[in-house]
Amino acid sequence: MKFSVLGSGSKGNATYVEAGGTRILVDAGFSGIEVERRLADIGIDINTISALLVTHEHGDHIRGIQVLSRRYSLPVYVSKATLAAAGKSLAKIVEWRPISAGQVFKHQDLTIHPFAVSHDAVATLGFVVSNNGCSVGYCTDTGAITHLMRHHLGGCNGLVLECNHDLEMLKNGGYPPHLQQRIRSKSGHLTNSDAARFLVDLIHDGLEHVVLAHISETNNTHDLARATVERHLQEYDLTAEERCRFTVSVARQDKAGGVVSLGVAKTSNAQNSVGVEQKT
Repeated sequence: MKFSVLGSGSKGNATYVEAGGTRILVDAGFSGIEVERRLADIGIDINTISALLVTHEHGDHIRGIQVLSRRYSLPVYVSKATLAAAGKSLAKIVEWRPISAGQVFKHQDLTIHPFAVSHDAVATLGFVVSNNGCSVGYCTDTGAITHLMRHHLGGCNGLVLECNHDLEMLKNGGYPPHLQQRIRSKSGHLTNSDAARFLVDLIHDGLEHVVLAHISETNNTHDLARATVERHLQEYDLTAEERCRFTVSVARQDKAGGVVSLGVAKTSNAQNSVGVEQKT
């Protein structure tokens, strides 16, 4: 199984997932041309994508969905409530395939389990995408961590997790109080510390790679998000073997991340004291 975060943040989000010969996108919040370019950057022809999944109706997640659906005759898996809330932005997709939280469905070689997350949209979803015993969990745009989220993400081999803001940067930055409150609320976004504690809860023997996503360009930095996660992992007191078992990287807004391969033999990385990748 393979995946790549093509970009993540308030200006656009899209993630590529592949397994068993099936290739899909989770969200497409960039222009159609930009999604095509970023796929090409990781060696993927847009014509090989077979479906689009939508988490929620905010523009940074659906901007390119309609044009890609029409241009390449791609079905769009999206909830009824999200489709209605998106209005004209998704009104002319080629094919609508309704989905809802808790209802598992198949798309070609992939089994996909949508689950509810807490965000200020009508019916925001996370996804666990699996094939042949391997899975990727996608969970961004949530202001709260629930037992349901832990249940669905706890066994994943790969994770894309919200790590939006540093609380002190948000408090001391230029955002007005009402916007700060929205971000900090249970329907907003997770702090670095919340995301780090959540990740600690999700550690298991089969975890291989975690991508920290939806990093705020105003209220966070890649280094700060990484350092916060590293500190929590150190406090978790992992053994030397456990430290090399999985890698943590940080998604960029401006370019696609590398393609992560799951379910393959791993080798230890002596330079990686807590399994945190040293490059962005």
